[in-house]
Amino acid sequence: MKEHQIASPEQWLLARKELLEKEKAFTRARDELSEARRALPWERVEKQYVFEGPSGPESLLDLFAGRSQLVVYHFMFGPNAEVGCKSCSFWADNFNGAVPHLAARDVTLVAVSRAPLSKLDAFKKRLGWSFKWLSSGKNEFNFDLGVAFREEDRAAATMTYNYAPLAKGPSDLHGISVFFKDASGAIFHTYSTYGRGLDMLNGTYHYLDLVPKGRDEAGLSSPNAWLKLHDEYPQSA
Repeated sequence: MKEHQIASPEQWLLARKELLEKEKAFTRARDELSEARRALPWERVEKQYVFEGPSGPESLLDLFAGRSQLVVYHFMFGPNAEVGCKSCSFWADNFNGAVPHLAARDVTLVAVSRAPLSKLDAFKKRLGWSFKWLSSGKNEFNFDLGVAFREEDRAAATMTYNYAPLAKGPSDLHGISVFFKDASGAIFHTYSTYGRGLDMLNGTYHYLDLVPKGRDEAGLSSPNAWLKLHDEYPQSA
């Protein structure tokens, strides 16, 4: 870290109050953005998807588990991979504690990947996760939601990700999609976000944004080059 300004208590309080006004403006702007997000039009989901889950085949309707709102985390774990993406695992470390709170507010949270269920279960057990994780390896769900890409599209550089052309990339990427089920059982896709749109859902990043060094990623080969699966860090309890 470079040398930082040191202030008197009075100067610090003045600077903190000035920043507080910016924080309040950001909070108000975030609330307005959240309202605009909820005001987006919906698209009806017409296609039938069947997933492989812990209890056997499940439809998209089944994934709601009796609730009206469904959040799907598109976890990068392709059919040929042996372990899940470390970045997606970083996000998934936030899920266990959130699941019961979301359920209390009429929201079901699940993860979906194209890898076989046996691989998902083994990786989930290794990392101590309890959230529901299903395989979409036998349907078009991840392709339709823009987080999986066919080999011919990759070869021709005609992929689309985060609503923009993508010239190159892996066969699977990450994202979050939201669905609503009405009283008749009709399902609607209400929202999806990708890339850094997922930042807001990672609690660790928000803690890092509070501390003096921040995310401390400048100079790394990639922003998450420091990241490991949580069972790979040196144990220093």
